[in-house]
Amino acid sequence: MAPQFTVIRDTTPDSAILKGAVVAMGNFDGVHLGHRAVIAAALEMGRTHGRPALALTFEPHPRRFFSPNTPQFRLTDECAKLRLLAGTGLAGAVVMTFDKARAGTTAQDFIHHELIERLGVSGIAVGYDFHFGKGRVGSPSLLVNEAPRLGIEVDVQPHVDIDERPVSSSAIRTALAEGLIDEATTMLGAPWFITGEVIHGEKRGRDLGYPTANIRLDANCGLKHGIYAVRVGRGQGKDQVRLNGVASFGRRPTFDNGAPLLEIFLFDFKGDLYGQALDCAFVGFIREELKFDGIDALIRQMDDDSARARAMLAAAPDAFPRLGTVD
Repeated sequence: MAPQFTVIRDTTPDSAILKGAVVAMGNFDGVHLGHRAVIAAALEMGRTHGRPALALTFEPHPRRFFSPNTPQFRLTDECAKLRLLAGTGLAGAVVMTFDKARAGTTAQDFIHHELIERLGVSGIAVGYDFHFGKGRVGSPSLLVNEAPRLGIEVDVQPHVDIDERPVSSSAIRTALAEGLIDEATTMLGAPWFITGEVIHGEKRGRDLGYPTANIRLDANCGLKHGIYAVRVGRGQGKDQVRLNGVASFGRRPTFDNGAPLLEIFLFDFKGDLYGQALDCAFVGFIREELKFDGIDALIRQMDDDSARARAMLAAAPDAFPRLGTVD
């Protein structure tokens, strides 16, 4: 049985906190390879000193607090982020509410009151560009300078580069917006995924011979509209069933040009999925969304899309993010 992944929040009583843990600090949007380097450093520090390792992150994302009216394309919402963190081997996560009070907390107060007094951390791993505290005064160098006096160890991880380009959440968002799925997957270390509940649609796909499971994504999702090869997870944990499919994300220009919708056709599957939550991992980009002059042309294109999706998925047999279970 996998060890339980503990989530510590502002409301968690002090008696329930894993004192003396090592923490990997960051926003961890996407939990990409740069984040995973920080997490690996925390895990190694924890193994060396016989301490549990936790992620320390913030919700909502600080950008949401500082720019509430600016659309924010998040790679992972809180639930998805925690499931990815739970799949890394960490013992748990500290989720701190990012509100006016926390935004106004000085870096020194954050270190002493939150990290030392409340959490009792024994070590900290951070990325080279992580900042915290009022005015973003807190920095890796501040932590390094404070470490000897506080009796803790600090590990600062450099940026992770791929083809001489730094891995970052913003670079991944750009790749997804351009349909560069392979590039996003490389930076993430696994395919980007979403989780959503299957809703009722217009049922046009059923009439075309391609019944779909429809999921409404976040309104700020910046994924390029188009057709994708996808792998879908039904259920959670060791009991999750994986299914292959082809999906359309967009406005359906042939029909209604309505609000963006993810429509997934699952290969070799029959059943009712309404109301169920599915994980959908994007394995490959097939083509842009198109408007067709007639149904026959659309069906021929869907046949071709399905064949191309099957080939992409066959070439990527293990393509799925490693997700843990969060209670």
